[in-house]
Amino acid sequence: MQIVETSNEGLKRAFSVTIPAADIAARIEGEIKKIAPQVRMPGFRPGKVPVNLVRKLHGPAIHQEALQTTIREALDKLVADQGLRPATQPAVSLADGYDEGKDAQLDVSLEVLPVIAAPSTDGLVLEKLVVPVTDAEVEEAVARIAQGQKSFSDAEAGAKARSGDQIVIDFVGKLDGVAFDGGTAEDAPLELGAGRFIPGFEEQLVGVAAGDETTINVTFPEDYPADNLKGQVATFDITVKAVKVPGEFVANDEFAKQLGLESIEQLRGLMRGQLEQETAGLTRTQMKRQLLDVLAAGHDFAVPPSMVEAEFEQIWQQLTQEAGNEENPEEALKEIEAEKDDYRRIAERRVRLGLLLSEIGQANGVVITNQEMDMLIRQAAQQYREQDRQRFLEYIRSEPMAAAQLRAPLYEDKVVDFLFDKAEVTTREVTREALQAAIEADEDGNPAASAETPAETAPAPKKKAAPKKKAAAEATDEAAPAAETDAEVTPAPKKKAAPKKKAAATDAPGE
Repeated sequence: MQIVETSNEGLKRAFSVTIPAADIAARIEGEIKKIAPQVRMPGFRPGKVPVNLVRKLHGPAIHQEALQTTIREALDKLVADQGLRPATQPAVSLADGYDEGKDAQLDVSLEVLPVIAAPSTDGLVLEKLVVPVTDAEVEEAVARIAQGQKSFSDAEAGAKARSGDQIVIDFVGKLDGVAFDGGTAEDAPLELGAGRFIPGFEEQLVGVAAGDETTINVTFPEDYPADNLKGQVATFDITVKAVKVPGEFVANDEFAKQLGLESIEQLRGLMRGQLEQETAGLTRTQMKRQLLDVLAAGHDFAVPPSMVEAEFEQIWQQLTQEAGNEENPEEALKEIEAEKDDYRRIAERRVRLGLLLSEIGQANGVVITNQEMDMLIRQAAQQYREQDRQRFLEYIRSEPMAAAQLRAPLYEDKVVDFLFDKAEVTTREVTREALQAAIEADEDGNPAASAETPAETAPAPKKKAAPKKKAAAEATDEAAPAAETDAEVTPAPKKKAAPKKKAAATDAPGE
């Protein structure tokens, strides 16, 4: 096999590879001899079909398979002999005019990973911002639990319903005076002020009393799931059957036992642990953001354009999808288009940090154990239906890239934890608001637009606040997940943010 490098620009490489016809012919002969004993033809005993007939019957298919196998082996040899570290799958084309019996001329182009000097892990200094959980926050959490467990009892005769009370009603919904499907119910409980019915429904029933009959007018939201009701003006004939008032909540052992616990102190302990876990997650996010900022500031090297483009496409797809769900999609799309260059910069930073974390991990022996990988696969399989889990497991085991994408986020977290252990860490207590502001600040310390979820954030553009839509890109991991080995360095896809809840989800006026 002859290899000639035809281009070497930055991280891009191109080669001309010539595979001798004799190598391809030898593989074809080997394949024919391998399958000949298995071929069945009328007039011949099993395994006795002449080789020339086997070649005549199966020659084209065998030649195609032999050619593809030879090309794959040639690529492996090219990568090994040239000491290449491919960033993505090489692009291969077979020169025009090739036919069986001729040399195969291949044009191979690929991008390689940059050579990164093993970064020093000494001298890292990080500040850990922590938020203490107060007794008042614990009591608020207990009260929220009680809110979901509240009971109602009949109000005094003639009492008028107030916000927070529950009414029991019969209703009939009508469009142009005609009842519509799904708009009728009897003895339906409705907590006024809870916001469970469409806008305007509950508000018009404040002040009613048991026995009242009334008609209200409402307009269904434009994003209502039932197409025949979207944006429609409807009337509801209401009969009030009862008015009920909420019972007074007392945080005591009896309430805790209703939840299956032993005491109110046990419930408080559970709530405190939950709040501490939540704030610990915010603290880790802040520390990771700080660590990545330090790494990014100290390392600047070229990254493969194809990896940056793939990362950018994932960011852009999420942004455009979310923009399409805004009240004014055209304006939202125009807004993110104006910041397109900034999103490309975010994508490039993510890729660079992913490669850097990968290099640090490999240089310091960070690995994913077989046990950790098995647990990771089992956890991922749980999101599929039971009948599909086995197919998922088989797919992960047969596709190295799929396994690498699954493993990458865990590997990144292990590298980050390794760096946390190596760093000199000081601790400072702050408020939750201050911690959130530290997470969302850009690399110059300027506050960025707040994201709905406190996930790892990518920096906002320098010297200006991030636009509203920038929060969507900043609510995902700042580094493209680091890979455990060179062959697995392509960033794994980011998880998409959960869509916002719609105002309603059934044909009835409630959610």
